[in-house]
Amino acid sequence: MKAIAAAAIASHSSLRDTVAAGGLVSAAVLLLSATGLLRRLTDFIPVPVVKGIQFGAGLSLIISAGSTLLRDLPWVADPFDNRLWALLAFLALVLTQKRPTRRFPYALVMFLLGLVLSLVAVVVGTTAHRGARLPSPALWRPRALLPAFASADAWSMAVAQLPLTTLNSVVAVASLAADLFPDYGRAPSVTAMGLSVGAMNLAGCWFGAMPVCHGAGGLAAQYRFGARSGASVALLGLSKVALGLAFGETLLDLMRCFPRAVLGVMVVAAGLELAAVGQSLNHGAPDLWEEALAADGAGGTGDAAAAAQRMVAGFKRHRDISDEERRERWTVMLMTTAGILAFKNDGVGFAAGMLCFWAYRLSDWLDRKTGGRLSAPESRPLLH
Repeated sequence: MKAIAAAAIASHSSLRDTVAAGGLVSAAVLLLSATGLLRRLTDFIPVPVVKGIQFGAGLSLIISAGSTLLRDLPWVADPFDNRLWALLAFLALVLTQKRPTRRFPYALVMFLLGLVLSLVAVVVGTTAHRGARLPSPALWRPRALLPAFASADAWSMAVAQLPLTTLNSVVAVASLAADLFPDYGRAPSVTAMGLSVGAMNLAGCWFGAMPVCHGAGGLAAQYRFGARSGASVALLGLSKVALGLAFGETLLDLMRCFPRAVLGVMVVAAGLELAAVGQSLNHGAPDLWEEALAADGAGGTGDAAAAAQRMVAGFKRHRDISDEERRERWTVMLMTTAGILAFKNDGVGFAAGMLCFWAYRLSDWLDRKTGGRLSAPESRPLLH
C-alpha cells in the first residue's frame, strides 16, 4: 500500500498508526466486496479507464525504476552496483524477449546474480556497504500489537489509500488477470480480490504486519518472469515465510545490499509488461466482444438458427468500431494515464478518465437532441 507507506515515512508515523491504516482500508474493501457494492461499482467503469489505470501503473513503475534505482548509480565507483551491471542486465533482458529465448529463466538468473553480488559486498565491506552483516539464524517470534484505529493519522492515511487499493489492487488486477490468462476460463472476480485484500490485512495488523495488497505491477512481474500458476505464487509465499521465520531481521542488511542496477532493470521489465496491456484497447478488449446472436440475428444478414446455436456454444465475435470510436477510447485511456503520471495518484487519474468519458457521452446526447446539427460540418464559409 504505497500511499500508507509514503505517508508513514514522511510523517514518522508509529507502527500502531500504520497497521491501523491498513486495517481500516481493508475493512472498507471487505465490506464493499461482501455486500456486492464493489462489483456493482466496477460495472460502471468503462474499459478505457481500466486500461488507463494499468497503462499508467506500468509507466509509473518504469519512471520509478529510473528515478530511484538507476539514475544515481555510478559507472564504476561501486564494483558491485553500478551502471555497467545495469547495462548487462538490460542487454540480457532484450536478448530474452523473443522465443525460444523468452523461456530463459531471466528473473531467476538475475536474482542469483544480485544475491551473489550482495553477499560479496557484505563480506568485502565496501564503503557503500560498511557495517553490513550476513544473515544468521534468529527465530522470529510474532508479537501481538493493538492497532490505533482511533488515531487521526491512521484515518488520514486510510482515506488517501482507499481509492488506490480499490482501483489498482482490485479492479485493475482482476482485469489484468483476464487479459493475461484468456484461456484459463473465468478470471478472479473483483469480489474475490477484495475479500482477499481485506482478509490478509485484518489478520496481519494484529501482529504488526506492514499493510499489503495485490497490485497490477506485481501480477505483471510474476507473469513476465514465468509465474503462470497458483502453485508458483504459493511456493514464493512459503519461501518468504520460511526465510522470515528462520532469519528474521538479520536478512535486512543483505536485502539493502541487493544491487539497484539489477533490481531497477527487473522493475522496468515488469512495467513494460503491465503497460503492454494497453495495446488491446481497440482490438481484443472485453467490451468489444458480443454474442453471435446479437451480431448476426439482429442485422438480418445471417441465419438466426445458426447464430443461436453459436451463442449457446459460447461463440462470440469481435465488434467492428469506427475510427471516431477508436480515437475516443484512446483519448479516455490517455487522459486516465496522464492524471496518474501528473499527480502520482490513481484516484486523480480515475477521475480524469471518467470525466473525459462522460464528456463524450454528453456530447453524443446533445448531438442526438439537436439532430446532429452540433457535429455537422459547416455548410457555408465564415467569410464570403
